[in-house]
Amino acid sequence: MNLSDLNKVALAMVTPGKGILAADESSGTIKKRFDAIKVESTEDSRRDYREMLFRSSEAMSRYISAVILYDETIWQNARDGTPLIKLIEQAGAIVGIKVDEGTQPLSACPGELVTVGLDKLAERLKKYFERGARFAKWRAVIDIGPEIPSATSIHVNAHALARYAALCQAAQIVPIVEPEVLMDGDHDIDRCLEVTERVLNHTFQELRLQRVALEGMVLKPNMIVPGKKSGKQVSVDEVAEKTVKLLKRCVPAAVPGIAFLSGGQSDEEATAHLDAMNRIGGLPWPLTFSYGRALQAAPQKTWSGKPENVAAGQRAFTHRARMNALASKGEWMADLEKKAA
Repeated sequence: MNLSDLNKVALAMVTPGKGILAADESSGTIKKRFDAIKVESTEDSRRDYREMLFRSSEAMSRYISAVILYDETIWQNARDGTPLIKLIEQAGAIVGIKVDEGTQPLSACPGELVTVGLDKLAERLKKYFERGARFAKWRAVIDIGPEIPSATSIHVNAHALARYAALCQAAQIVPIVEPEVLMDGDHDIDRCLEVTERVLNHTFQELRLQRVALEGMVLKPNMIVPGKKSGKQVSVDEVAEKTVKLLKRCVPAAVPGIAFLSGGQSDEEATAHLDAMNRIGGLPWPLTFSYGRALQAAPQKTWSGKPENVAAGQRAFTHRARMNALASKGEWMADLEKKAA
């Protein structure tokens, strides 16, 4: 393993003023997104949609540092025969790949899930590296409920995340470590804080045990927010303060950067929260975005599968990318959204 090369890639992924596009929706997820805009999900329609994003030259070259792909996409060619990964590289962004194979119920832990995909991962990583991938992503899912998460679920998921990260680094690939505490429940913000703290502490304990070099990884955590069903409103500043306080407690300064998931927040919420955190300042690591839906919902809707809407879809994507790029420097303002509208 060449740690200095891994560290260079990790730092480039969290370049100030840029963030990561998560375009790694599984076939099931993208079908749901396409159903919502009344587009049939086929290999061609998925390719056309992603090609539209990757050919958004302003967004890709100015605001996007890296792109996470799904297995199907990393092997696909654009309509004119150019490999999609070449479009990403030509824009100066880094190619990455989602390598987990989804979740399955965790035995003896009702209502809890474990992420699978470690079998044969070493072989898959070798192929992805040869194809051009320089980082990977693995997502663990932790749900909050009356009796959950259990210590078992936290341990098993942290262990798998660390195994994956160690295998990535051995293959000269930077791991994005994503322990996601879901915002689906009716819990309040403090319960989210308490569970996320346990999850992050366990995750870093496992990463150390499995000798993962912290300088050669990127963390992709959730923000500290109340559950969607709690009906409780909290201010943007409270989310920012609690999230930053927790990260300072749990995340070693050796980590090159933190790229948040949006996790079901609205586009503007995800941007406002990131901006408020960066305004706090004085942090040991850059804070940026690794958004899927919060970058893509607007361009998807604008495009709606119609070739004549491609340019408008690209404008919508560029706008969201720019807003989040500003937020990653603490320079976003709500009235910039109104102007664009």
